[in-house]
Amino acid sequence: MHQALYRKWRPADFDDVCGQDHITSILKFEVANNKTTHAYLFCGSRGTGKTTCAKILSKAVNCLNPVNGNPCNKCSSCLSVDSGTATDVYEMDAASNNGIDNIRDIRDEVLYTPSELKNRVYIIDEVHMLSSSAFNALLKTLEEPPENVIFILATTETQKIPATILSRCQKFDFRRIPTATIADRLSYIANEENIKIDSDAAFLIAKLAEGGMRDAISMLELCSGEHNEITTETVIQTTGINSRGSIVQTIEAILKKDYETILEQINTLHISSLDISVFWNDLLSYYRDMFVIKNTKNPKNYLDVTENEFEEIKRIADKFTNAVIASHLSQLEEGFNAMQKPNASKRLCAEMTLIKMCDNKLSTSNEVLVERITALEDKLALGTFTQTPIEVKIEEPKKNETTIKQNNEIEHEKIYADKQQKKVLKQLNCWPEVVKKYSRTDVSTSSFLGMSYAYKDGDDIVIRVPGSFTYDIICQTNVKEKLIGLINSIEGTSLSISSLKVEINAEKPTFDDDSGIDEIIQNSQ
Repeated sequence: MHQALYRKWRPADFDDVCGQDHITSILKFEVANNKTTHAYLFCGSRGTGKTTCAKILSKAVNCLNPVNGNPCNKCSSCLSVDSGTATDVYEMDAASNNGIDNIRDIRDEVLYTPSELKNRVYIIDEVHMLSSSAFNALLKTLEEPPENVIFILATTETQKIPATILSRCQKFDFRRIPTATIADRLSYIANEENIKIDSDAAFLIAKLAEGGMRDAISMLELCSGEHNEITTETVIQTTGINSRGSIVQTIEAILKKDYETILEQINTLHISSLDISVFWNDLLSYYRDMFVIKNTKNPKNYLDVTENEFEEIKRIADKFTNAVIASHLSQLEEGFNAMQKPNASKRLCAEMTLIKMCDNKLSTSNEVLVERITALEDKLALGTFTQTPIEVKIEEPKKNETTIKQNNEIEHEKIYADKQQKKVLKQLNCWPEVVKKYSRTDVSTSSFLGMSYAYKDGDDIVIRVPGSFTYDIICQTNVKEKLIGLINSIEGTSLSISSLKVEINAEKPTFDDDSGIDEIIQNSQ
C-alpha cells in the first residue's frame, strides 16, 4: 500500500527536524544528560513538528543506545515505537477522546510500571479539546506522576489550556518554518523520490504551506501527479491558486482606472469557479508587501518573495503613496467582511470594492478622506493647485477679417474669454511657481493662493479668489507686496503694488471655442 510522502519522510531523530533548532537542541541535551521532565507542552501551528518531536522524544527516553540525545532507531525499543507496537507509548487524540472517562483510564494505568520499555509515555494531541472535567482529572496526575511516566501534550491553541496545566509543564513554542527552509527540504525530497521540480515551484509550494512542513510535502506529492516536471504553472493549476500575474494586472488596472480589466479579472475567477476570497487575500498580501517595501530599511527581512518578485513589487509600490495604500487596504478589508455575510454575492462585492478603489470620490470612509486630503496637501505644497488652462488655437484670419490680425502673438498664449466683462484675460504662467515659493515662508496663506486664479489684464495682474474670506487675506498689504515681488523676480518685470487687483469670483473660468473668443474680442474693441 502506498505511503504518503509526509509520513514516509517524517523525521526519525531530532537532527532531521527542520526549523526548530531552538527546541530540538534542548530536548537532546535533556535526554543525553538524563534530565527529562515529567510533562511537556508542545505549542504551535499545524505541521510544524509537534507530534513528530513527541514521537522522537518517546523513542529517545526509551532508547537502549541513544546517540548524543538522539534515538538510535536500531534497537528493539526504537523499532517497536516506530511500528506502533510499543504498549508503553500511548498516543491519544483529544479531539475525539475528550471525556473524563478517557483521562480516568490514563490515571489508572499510570500506577503500573512500564511493561516493556524504560518509561511509559502518554502523547495527548490537540489537548485543548479536553473538557473541563477531563482537565481537572488530569491535573493531579500531571502534577505528581509516578516515576518513569512522561506526559507530552500538543496543541495548536495554547490560550485554551488552563493555567493550572500550563504551570506544570515544560512549554515549547514551535515556530512557523521559514519558507527557504521548507523549499530546501522539498527539493531534497523531490530529488530522493526522482521528482523534477524547479526552484521557483518549490519556493511557491513552501510559501503556500505558510510555515507548515506537512502541508508542503502533501502539496509536493499532489503536484507530482502525472507531470514530468513541477513548475510554477503546475502548482498554480493543481492547487487552484491565483497567478501572481493576475494580481499585478488587477493592481495596475486600479492605478489606470481600467474598469474593463478589473471586471475581466473577476469574471475569469467566477467562470473558473475559483474562490474569490483566496484572490482577495492575495491582494491584501500584495498591498502589505508594498507597504513594507516603502516603509522599512530592510524589507527583504519581512517578505517571502523571490528576487524577481521583490523588484516587481518595488516597481509598483513606487507608484503609490502611503495614504493610498492604507486606504486601499481598508477598502479591501471592508470588501472581505462584506463577502462573509450570509447570502452575499462575492462577485458583486469584489467588483464594487475594486471600482471604488479606482475613484476615491466614490467612498466616504475615513481612510479614503485621509487619502484625498493628503493629495490636496501635496498639490498645495507644490503650488499646483490651480486651474489647468486650456490652450485655444486661433485660426488663420480670412481675407476680410483684420480685427485681430495685429495680435499675432496670441497664437502662442493661453487665454480665457470672460463673457461678463467682454475681454480676454491671459493666463499668468508663473502663478504656480509664485504659489510654491510663497509657501516656503507662509504655508497657511499659500493654501488660499492655491485656490485662486491669476491673469494678465494689460499691465495689471488680476487675482480671482473664491470668497470674501480669501479676498481679505490676499488684500493685506504685506501679502500683495510679497506677491508683486515674486512676480517681478520671476517675470523680470517692475510692477508696483497698485498693479495687483483682487476680485471675488467663486466660479471657475469657462472656456469657449475659437469663434466665441473672436466675437468677444471684436465686441471689446
